[in-house]
Amino acid sequence: MNYVIIGNGPTGVIAAETLRKADPAGKVILVGDEPEPPYSRMAIPYLLIGDIDESGTYLRKDQKHFESLGIDLVVGRASGLDTAKRQVTLEGGRSLPYDRLLIASGSRPVSPPIPGADLPGVHSCWTLADARAIMGRAKKGARVLQMGAGFIGCIILEALASRGVQLTVVEMGNRMVPRMMSETAGGLLKKWVESKGVKVFTSTKVLAIEAGKGGALTVKLDNGQALDVDLVISATGVRPNVEWLKGSGVTVDTGVRVDETMQTSVPGVFAAGDVAQAGEFYTGNFIVNAIQPNAADQGRVAALNMAGQGANSQGTLAMNVLDTLGLISSSFGQWMGVKGGEHAELLDEKNYRYVRLEFKDDVLVGANSLGLTQHVGVLRGLIQSHAHLGEWKEHLRQDPTRIMEAYLARAQAQDRRAA
Repeated sequence: MNYVIIGNGPTGVIAAETLRKADPAGKVILVGDEPEPPYSRMAIPYLLIGDIDESGTYLRKDQKHFESLGIDLVVGRASGLDTAKRQVTLEGGRSLPYDRLLIASGSRPVSPPIPGADLPGVHSCWTLADARAIMGRAKKGARVLQMGAGFIGCIILEALASRGVQLTVVEMGNRMVPRMMSETAGGLLKKWVESKGVKVFTSTKVLAIEAGKGGALTVKLDNGQALDVDLVISATGVRPNVEWLKGSGVTVDTGVRVDETMQTSVPGVFAAGDVAQAGEFYTGNFIVNAIQPNAADQGRVAALNMAGQGANSQGTLAMNVLDTLGLISSSFGQWMGVKGGEHAELLDEKNYRYVRLEFKDDVLVGANSLGLTQHVGVLRGLIQSHAHLGEWKEHLRQDPTRIMEAYLARAQAQDRRAA
């Protein structure tokens, strides 16, 4: 069996290793479009902070890891897919035949339609090449403006702040991490970040970036301000890499549509990770959920099915845990609530503590929290288990911090029923 995997991030690497274990005799080809060994983009902030060097971002530290497993690493960018001939074309004309294909081509930064966004000194923070460029400019005392305060933006924010720069963050939404946190939680996070010396403008747009003197840049905002900076970081979101699939017959919406086995509309072609549009855990709606735990699970499920060993995904679950300058925030499931649902909320603004629980009948379906690290695993467990809380729903409505007690009570009830 000839397996080809397009994309050598965490999804592709886990899939390749799973395939090798499931099919020791199969040929496994892992294709990446950057010259470095397979690495984790999520490790780049630690590189910026200085906690690791570039080799610390590599997904496997042993230089001969893939060779020892008989996994062939190929450097190239996919440019086309012919599902009738079962072959992938790379830029430059090379063709790779396959029996089973995994599309794990991930996503790429979205370049905002802003005049001057392509000037020198404006960078995304997505690749090791980006990191090198940023480290060259983000010296101590440098003036840095970051566009975007979403999940990835907040991770980059912390890395930049650790370098001692003068940091300003501009976010179009009315709060930080608007796709992860409620207005109350996102507003409290903004207050925390500002208390650490970072300027944050929410409900604000960058209108233009202009070249200044000596390599500096002038950033014009729609609040009337113009800021002179040495570096602009663009963290305004990502988009799945699906353009190369045009004309292939593979169904593409926002991402590549897949079923519970991670197979696409074309038999023998699978997709996983940031490029895949899979069924959501609760709603069944097809969504792209670009988080690493989801990518890892999908890569494993796809590989097992490629090798003929049945496996199904339970559905993708919105799940984010974020450390922003020492304040831990988390978001799970239907954190924005559901129609006809109820919620419980607790706010301790002075101590930066917040929790909001979302219920559908007596089932916990979503949650937001700040400053409550001991509850993170329990929140996820209760949401994923579909556990009926019974009387504990009312206890939690009165005091949502009793989530651990509710979890243990439900677990004990299940044990009694099993006995």
